[in-house]
Amino acid sequence: MKKILILILPFFLNGCLYFNDRGLDNRYYNDCKEYYDGMGIYHKECDENVIEYQNIKDGVKNLVKR
Repeated sequence: MKKILILILPFFLNGCLYFNDRGLDNRYYNDCKEYYDGMGIYHKECDENVIEYQNIKDGVKNLVKR
């Protein structure tokens, strides 16, 4: 039963999730807002992905430390 679920799951998620430059999301491109504030400092605010590559890296580092 587990094997069947593992084989079928990618077909359901095939059209829903995309790999972009920051992680795994339901949109191919990130919707980031880029702007300069009044002092001329650059800001970039992006919506969170379903899975962030940075979170995976941090989790692996924590496992290696133990």
